[in-house]
Amino acid sequence: MPDFTLRKTMLFVEEIHHDGGPAAATPRRRAAIVALVKNPFAGGYTEDLQSAMDDLKPLGLMMTDRLIHAMGGPDGIDGYGKAGLAGEAGELEHTALWHVPGGYAMRARLGEAKAIVPSSMKQGGVGTRIDVPLGHINAAYVRSHFDGMEVGVPDGPRADELLLALAMTRGGRIHHRMGGLAVEDVSGEDGLR
Repeated sequence: MPDFTLRKTMLFVEEIHHDGGPAAATPRRRAAIVALVKNPFAGGYTEDLQSAMDDLKPLGLMMTDRLIHAMGGPDGIDGYGKAGLAGEAGELEHTALWHVPGGYAMRARLGEAKAIVPSSMKQGGVGTRIDVPLGHINAAYVRSHFDGMEVGVPDGPRADELLLALAMTRGGRIHHRMGGLAVEDVSGEDGLR
């Protein structure tokens, strides 16, 4: 069993009241949580990585629970995303270990979430930041919820670490006006329209 020792977590919470226009009746909330963990595969090539996803599932659930708490509970959470960042001794494929543990943890805790969890992955050194892509939890075509939240940690990821991130939102972009599928018209079918 690989050892993904947790070094630290950080939580980011934003309340957006306006974006150059009038103040919204209800501020939009975005929150993200990141974890820095030891990358047991750093520094070498390992053929079988996929089985290690199960070892990250408890971390995904813990991070999801903390994120939902930071959002003030699950009610109204309608956007999500995930990201992974490998330190310099890791490889991009190591970040893909986060697809199942991160994505399915959020979908399990949020109930009827049907849409794929948007994801971004990259490699970088200490202090590298990453954008967590965001989308609606039940439909991939809701333009009002296309967004990203930048996260990073000043002292990570170290060369032998992974930075794993989850993010959630409540509400679309402030002042969204680009049309597309409206939240009230989501059916969760037909390619998640």
